[in-house]
Amino acid sequence: MATLDWIILGLFCLALIGIILWTLRKKDKNTSDYFLAGRDATWIAIGASIFASNIGSEHLVGLAGAGAESGMAMAHWEMHGWLILMLGWLFVPFYARSGVFTMPEFLEKRYNAKSRSLLSIISIVSYILTKVAVTVYAGGVVFKDVFNIEYVTLFNQQIDFFWISAIGLVVLTGIYTVFGGMKAVLYTSVLQTPILLAGSIAILVIGLSQLGGWANMMEIVRATDVTYMNDAGEMVRSSSMANLMRSPGDPDFPWTGVILGSAIIGFWYWCTDQFIVQRVLSGRDQTQARRGTIFGAYLKLTPVFLFLIPGMIAFALKQQGTMDFANNDAAFSTLVKELLPKGFTGIVVGGILAALMSSLASLFNSSSMLFTVDFYQKFKPDASERHYVMVGRLATVVIVVLGILWIPVMKGLGKVLYEYLQDVQSLLAPGIAAVFLLGVISKRTTPAAGFIGLVVGFTLGMLRLGLSIYFGDTVSDGYIYQLIVAPNWLHYEIALFVIVIVLMIIVSFFTERKDPAKIQGLYFGSATAEQRAITRASWSKWDVVNSAIIITIIIAFYIYFW
Repeated sequence: MATLDWIILGLFCLALIGIILWTLRKKDKNTSDYFLAGRDATWIAIGASIFASNIGSEHLVGLAGAGAESGMAMAHWEMHGWLILMLGWLFVPFYARSGVFTMPEFLEKRYNAKSRSLLSIISIVSYILTKVAVTVYAGGVVFKDVFNIEYVTLFNQQIDFFWISAIGLVVLTGIYTVFGGMKAVLYTSVLQTPILLAGSIAILVIGLSQLGGWANMMEIVRATDVTYMNDAGEMVRSSSMANLMRSPGDPDFPWTGVILGSAIIGFWYWCTDQFIVQRVLSGRDQTQARRGTIFGAYLKLTPVFLFLIPGMIAFALKQQGTMDFANNDAAFSTLVKELLPKGFTGIVVGGILAALMSSLASLFNSSSMLFTVDFYQKFKPDASERHYVMVGRLATVVIVVLGILWIPVMKGLGKVLYEYLQDVQSLLAPGIAAVFLLGVISKRTTPAAGFIGLVVGFTLGMLRLGLSIYFGDTVSDGYIYQLIVAPNWLHYEIALFVIVIVLMIIVSFFTERKDPAKIQGLYFGSATAEQRAITRASWSKWDVVNSAIIITIIIAFYIYFW
């Protein structure tokens, strides 16, 4: 990078340090202050934090890589603004009435303590397998490529710069998250989000200019067929790289799986995962929480254009012979190195740094909260608030170490980063999504059904992940392989979702329901007149108008790229 780039990056870091120091002056009196920012966040902070937490470096690296490899296929997962609206309009009232700190705590109120403990375990495992490992890996890849440093000599040993950059940023992020808590996560996101957007917009505009405009890019990707080999050994056209919908026989993204499959993952992630919902729980009231989700939904419309399409631009430039990159996950960092003028590179690197730090900061705070509130407090209910905060900080360190240890296994799976992320999430999402969905739909769903749904969903999901690692690239005619490993990942996810729902309905017929009085306000139709009045007073016609605009944009997007 040029001197100007380093100056811009330095100014960003100084601004970040200033915000962190400001948040550190606001002493956390208790766990509510530390984990939920005192439940006093406004819609701007909530929406920015939702976006910044979601858009990690795995998007800059992985989503751009997916665009370079498969075109628009992964865009389904990025057009989930309607699911963020579902969080605001449907789930915010339930979560607000329950007064919970965590999603496992909500399951305890709706089902039982066993469901709470199991969801905590599943959530922490998911953070290790996806968020920690993917974010750290992506950060290492992109900084190694952007700074063009292969090895660093320490203690007379050559160490891969991938590990230096990734782990170094983890440590720096961990320090401010540990001491600043949720306030640091929320308010640094307000700075990180515009930096991230500015850097990515620069890549998009300059990349399209280099390519000759939007029409030239679309011409190249529309002319590029996506093919697959059918059972007869023949190469068959599935679609073009510009299409969202692909043939039912497509081994990766069949339309028969991608529509419902992406929605199941999205419902779990946006409406029930602690990582995202914790931002909403920190809201001052239902109005601020809902408007935060509407703002977040607006921001969620941008990643396709800021990250996936730059990957398609990189692919088009490669087709023209004006750019080359070693692998698809290097598409974004190659654009940064080869296209951006002085100054812009510093902005983009600041955006990458912001993406990595915001995702990790949110992860650290959420994981420490899960362990502290859902596990440790049960064993030591009389400890001081300061003691609980310290335990959460120590738990964060352990989770980060485990995530780093998982990276070699993740790399061995051989998938493009973003595809790996969605693949693993497809194994974690069905059981949790089914349990939350049936829990809020009907009072007839029993505590036993909720717990069994979590157990079966997690077990069958992890069984496929374990067998996929075991078999690797080997194809087997064995019954277990054909039943568990061979099916398309999206079809397996949908089947798992249906299995859990059917099982929960059956179990609910034969087990005892929870006393409706104990779950009042936690399922549809159970709110009191006073609770309904509070919810109705929390939104205006402009909230409805903005939500309608977001849904209209999503529909238009699907029509254009169908």
